[in-house]
Amino acid sequence: MPDTNGVRTMPGRYDAAALDRLAEDFRRDSFVILREHFPVDKLKAWAEAFRPLLDEHIAREGHLQNRGSARYYVTLPFQGIFADPAIFEDEDVLGLVERIVGKDPVMCQLATDTPLKGSDYQEVHRDTPPLFPEIEAETPSYQLAVNFPLCDVPPEMGPIEIARGTHMMTRDEGLRRIQSGEIALEPYTMRLGDVMIRDVRHLHRGTPNVTDNPRPMVVIGYSRRWLFRPEVSITIPREVHERLSPRARHLLRYNRVVETLDEVGKDESYQAFAF
Repeated sequence: MPDTNGVRTMPGRYDAAALDRLAEDFRRDSFVILREHFPVDKLKAWAEAFRPLLDEHIAREGHLQNRGSARYYVTLPFQGIFADPAIFEDEDVLGLVERIVGKDPVMCQLATDTPLKGSDYQEVHRDTPPLFPEIEAETPSYQLAVNFPLCDVPPEMGPIEIARGTHMMTRDEGLRRIQSGEIALEPYTMRLGDVMIRDVRHLHRGTPNVTDNPRPMVVIGYSRRWLFRPEVSITIPREVHERLSPRARHLLRYNRVVETLDEVGKDESYQAFAF
């Protein structure tokens, strides 16, 4: 059923027919939203654990501001509360991922995007370049962002604006249609527990957070089995890796396993993000 933003949403869990319909909606619009999907208490615990990571990031490299003023990209450590299979192995999310990017997907990213007070509108952009820039055509989806906030995201807290359906257009064509008014940039508010699954190619932008509170948005990246982008990756402590299910190990198969995260540098490598 449609929500107030005109996107099909269904509370609760999904059967195969419902997932098929959602995948069809995704192919048309470039995203779908699963409302009230993740447990609120679990996400509140994530939010509490995230705040010191944000403060540390701002103190260490917040001066870069490469995503715009007062907007910060922070990779989450794949351990403890953030290495939760109930989140990254969620049956409904993975069911949609497999319907969209094919069987045997790869999990390639676990991070956050957080605007604070003082943030502004981003330039309209995509999160990835085209696979084949030499041709003026787009391919089926090959990389997805699974986004869920760690707080409610009303209009004043900087919701994403998306130009629906632009994932299957060239960037120039999508921008032309936005500028002509043929396609609108639509804001999508979210509640704690909502999950958005989106194609990273659609044209979109972040909007200002004018409140005194940070607005952390988690991103888990999933891609087709053959795609590897070295600037986004997950580093897995060995003791965490040993506890993973066989499916989780396979999802994470392209990521580095280390003895401890202490041996890994903390500076963010994912700096070029807009295409």
